Amino acid sequence: MDKQTLRKAIREKKRAMTEQQIEEASRRLGTLFAESELYRNAKTVYGYLPYNQEVRTVPMLQQAIADGKRVAVPKVYGDEMRFIYLDDLTKVAKGYAGIPEPIADEPVADDPTALVLMPGLVFDAQGHRIGYGGGFYDKFLANEPNHPTLALCYDFQMVEHLETEAFDIPVDCVLWA
Repeated sequence: MDKQTLRKAIREKKRAMTEQQIEEASRRLGTLFAESELYRNAKTVYGYLPYNQEVRTVPMLQQAIADGKRVAVPKVYGDEMRFIYLDDLTKVAKGYAGIPEPIADEPVADDPTALVLMPGLVFDAQGHRIGYGGGFYDKFLANEPNHPTLALCYDFQMVEHLETEAFDIPVDCVLWA
């Protein structure tokens, strides 16, 4: 199955999820995330705010703040993405493609070893992913390659094998529920 067909199929499955299914899977993923070695070792988490049927990351990011970790979320500027530190996860507004972003433009996150939560549509066990098509995370990680990366997804988003491109950067760990 080509990337576009696979993206379409997974989007349809995500759209068919009920809010209860999303919340239940997100709670299970939150537990797996908190128990992961990558999270336990992180001083900073570069997360993302959920859009549409994405895994509900806000409780995970709130827990990270409560655990004394710094949290930053992405903001898009043209074709570039920067992470902005955020202590209050409600200080956001719709940004690029309607995705929640910080209202403020600073402070710009500056932890070169922060754990990066990777959104995406499809993943395989080797950490390959198909994103939403903007390439923002691949560009970010190409410029800052020392970040550990972790993806959270629903079980139907996992496939046996994905074909990759030269610029695709695999995720270190994929958790699914």
